Amino acid sequence: MRYHNITKDDMRNGDGLRVVLWVAGCGHCCKNCHNPVTWDPDGGLAFDDAAKEEIFEQLEKSYISGITFSGGDPLHPANSAGVRKLMEEIREKFPGKTIWLYTGDSWEDILNYPVMKYVDVLVDGEFHEEEKDVKLRWKGSANQRVIDVQKSLAQADPHKPVLHCGDYAESYEPVEKPEHVCGCCD
Repeated sequence: MRYHNITKDDMRNGDGLRVVLWVAGCGHCCKNCHNPVTWDPDGGLAFDDAAKEEIFEQLEKSYISGITFSGGDPLHPANSAGVRKLMEEIREKFPGKTIWLYTGDSWEDILNYPVMKYVDVLVDGEFHEEEKDVKLRWKGSANQRVIDVQKSLAQADPHKPVLHCGDYAESYEPVEKPEHVCGCCD
């Protein structure tokens, strides 16, 4: 696993003050992505013990609510094993801290991934420039959802997610996304 940055005292990527790990590698290539430098899975720095210790030092602070995994995409094949292992360590060492995960994948496609047992809140879906709204909490476009993972998994049918926050939950209608539109080509 590789990463680009570790952000401290972050207020934009989840509840409370958080530490954010920005991993390298994303295959979604969303048009006008806010962080395209993270797309290359070979970019950034190797995630090593010093980086892990930097995260743990932040999580030891009582005012830090938890960690957010973003990027890039933490579920990209270059990241998934390393992210899962790190989440497992964090859950064991810091059981009172929350774990958030941002991914371009949809909940319905990933709800059975083993890593989901460690995630408290998931922000799913690709960023759609056509649905960008700066007033949304913790997401960039109206199609994305902020999902309470553990409540969703506890339901009889976890395919219908329980939203952590419900911007557009009742009235959202998808905007038709043109085919073959991504950040890689126009």
